[in-house]
Amino acid sequence: MGYIMPIHDWTRVDAGLFHDFHQVWTVILRNALNDGKLPPGYFALVEQRVQGPVADVLTLKFAAQANEADDDVGGMAVAVAPPRTRLVRRCDSQVYAGKANRVTVRHRHGDVVAIVEVVSPGNKGSRAAINAFVEKSAELIQRGVNLLVVDLFPPGPRDPCGMHKAIWDEFGEEELDLPADQPLTFAAYDAGSTAAYVEFAAVGQLLPEMPLFLRPGVYVPTPLNETYDLAWAQVPRPLQGLLS
Repeated sequence: MGYIMPIHDWTRVDAGLFHDFHQVWTVILRNALNDGKLPPGYFALVEQRVQGPVADVLTLKFAAQANEADDDVGGMAVAVAPPRTRLVRRCDSQVYAGKANRVTVRHRHGDVVAIVEVVSPGNKGSRAAINAFVEKSAELIQRGVNLLVVDLFPPGPRDPCGMHKAIWDEFGEEELDLPADQPLTFAAYDAGSTAAYVEFAAVGQLLPEMPLFLRPGVYVPTPLNETYDLAWAQVPRPLQGLLS
């Protein structure tokens, strides 16, 4: 295996440079998911609108045919191969008392089952922006859409314990000890099982292995490291020097 690029300190450059990298990365991630990472019947698209919010990468599933079984084939079961994240959080059932009435999010190409969100500086740029991001994320989870949040920016005054804590507080507040030496947060939400799988990293480290849930208790590994590496290779060389 070749050298894999560690996480850069994106706070050192203008938000526009991260936006350009962000755009490239999401396309490469979409391509990787479609190139055998997702089970048959699933596919990923970039930046499609889902009843208001705009996601980075959607994972969709065609509606089942009449002769298909209800249980899908493919993906890894948590019961057999649990994700190796540092934290696993499950929400109190009382928080989800009204979950039986959730709305299924539809897309003209199929059912939306998962979304990948890469946090940008704009998501943390104001109280209104971070509130919108948190509320959108909580609403998607409540609707039964699985979510993976990738935050390459350290906590700020509006998310002092990281983006996961801000999102999870919408369901039930609990203490979170954010590692001082690993301030970057990665959180995968299994909407069907009302569970969160959380990992932390720092600039100079590799991105952690994170699950992307497709249905309750079933996920595929998200190719974060390999796609980040490929996206970095497309950053213009003079601009790479700003982060090296």
